[in-house]
Amino acid sequence: MKKLITLGFFYALGEGIYVFLVAIFMLNAEKIFGKMPGPAGITSLLMIFVLSAAISGALVLGKPILLYQEGKKLEAVKLFFLTLGWLLVFLAILLLAMHK
Repeated sequence: MKKLITLGFFYALGEGIYVFLVAIFMLNAEKIFGKMPGPAGITSLLMIFVLSAAISGALVLGKPILLYQEGKKLEAVKLFFLTLGWLLVFLAILLLAMHK
């Protein structure tokens, strides 16, 4: 169980770092690329969204799916929920830090 807790922590940490980097990129995209006209801007945003969904899916679901396919169904479910739990902890820390 300790190994699963550690794995969940690191997968959630990786997801948190990835989300932070995407947020920084999106906040500075106009400075980097300039203002993008209508369809180009919307298309870029949607492409970032799809790419982010794929990367986030790999980080959060990748290992649990592999464990499930190996027949380790209980471990797979535990790891998935531990990862979500750590994400909630990180979110709570972020929100509390912003509140001060």
